[in-house]
Amino acid sequence: MKDKNTDHEKKFTFNDNVTSCFSDMLERSIPSYQLMRELTYRIIEKYLFSGCVVLDIGTSTGEVIFPLAKKYKNSHFIGLEHSDSMIKNAKERFKDYKNVDIRKHDLRERIFLSEEVDIIISSLTIQFTPIEYRLQILKNLNDLLSDKGVFIFIEKVIGASAILNSNLVDIYYNIKLDNGYSYEEIQRKKLALEGVLVPVTAKWNEELLKMSGFTQVDCFWRCLNFSGWIAIK
Repeated sequence: MKDKNTDHEKKFTFNDNVTSCFSDMLERSIPSYQLMRELTYRIIEKYLFSGCVVLDIGTSTGEVIFPLAKKYKNSHFIGLEHSDSMIKNAKERFKDYKNVDIRKHDLRERIFLSEEVDIIISSLTIQFTPIEYRLQILKNLNDLLSDKGVFIFIEKVIGASAILNSNLVDIYYNIKLDNGYSYEEIQRKKLALEGVLVPVTAKWNEELLKMSGFTQVDCFWRCLNFSGWIAIK
């Protein structure tokens, strides 16, 4: 289904309307999206082994872990999500998958699991949490990981300076226009996301990762105001 933001004055939420067009929204809103997804899978497969535990926070409809769960039947995949609409969709998608567990969770609360996690994925998720919780969330994720565990961290970011950020955003909006969004739709989405999606600089994200206890941090993908990192415990 096509992404059509018709809620002119409402704040962005992961409701039924967003869930129904989520795939289209990602495809048309994130530059170089397919490359980012492919690189994410290639990195995960470097570290994934039979019987490992993979945690996907903000799993949404389960798109990120779906091909992995389908291919690696002997590994355990846990998807955490806060939106009831997304949870319903993800549970339907994985109803025949015994190796997938979808759970409701608010990231502002500590995650407790009965098993150590080998790989954690956070794809465009932590940017939706209040800034004051982010270090706490990342420390919690580091604690959940096994020794030398892997964290894949993808976020929207802001430029290193005001002028650079302004130029990156202008290019980004032009790409959205090329992908079929109208100027009015772009402006409505921008207003709806104000105070909901709060990005920080790439440097700040890297500092948060290091402060959280990750010993190795490197950027594997960057396109305009979106970036992805691999971090090792």
